[in-house]
Amino acid sequence: MKKTMLLVAALLMLPLMSNATDFKEGVHYKVINPGPGSAKPEITEFFSFYCGHCFNFQKNVVPVIKKTLPKGVTFDQTHVEFLGGPMGELMSQAYAIAKQLGVLDKIEPALFSAIHEKRQSFNKLDDIRNLFIANGVSGKDFDAAANSFMVNSQVAKMRKDTENAGIQGVPSLVVNGKYLVMTNNIKSYQDMLDIAYYLAQKKH
Repeated sequence: MKKTMLLVAALLMLPLMSNATDFKEGVHYKVINPGPGSAKPEITEFFSFYCGHCFNFQKNVVPVIKKTLPKGVTFDQTHVEFLGGPMGELMSQAYAIAKQLGVLDKIEPALFSAIHEKRQSFNKLDDIRNLFIANGVSGKDFDAAANSFMVNSQVAKMRKDTENAGIQGVPSLVVNGKYLVMTNNIKSYQDMLDIAYYLAQKKH
């Protein structure tokens, strides 16, 4: 497993395989916002804790993104609610709580591992709360954050951003709040990154 991850990371570090001039609207990306993009260049991954491909993306690709982002470009994530049935919204809440408490580095991999490796079931918010506590977060801090205006606002924003971007599958990359990387004609995650990096630096 470790060798596989290292190989994936090495392949992702290779120079761009495609000429940026080959990237075409309607083929490699589509415009989801006809207005101006974000004030600063940004790449956002839309994901779900219940998505196996997102689990692999988180383990193998996200660390590479953080190391290879073009200068001045930021990376963020948005959790979607359309997977996991009624738990989809609660997992968005869990993500927002972890972000608010500054414990994403611990909680995000713990949630992915619990679902995809340990086959653990989550049926209510208390189940998520127990995972936070098992990873060093006090129940008091969890409860305060879970009911906070900031967390509720973040969940609402993620829902709105998902709808505005027209996200139907994950993982998906949205660049500058304006472009959605299309996956129909790509062969690897590296292709996704090549397109996203090109769009992040594209002059509007």
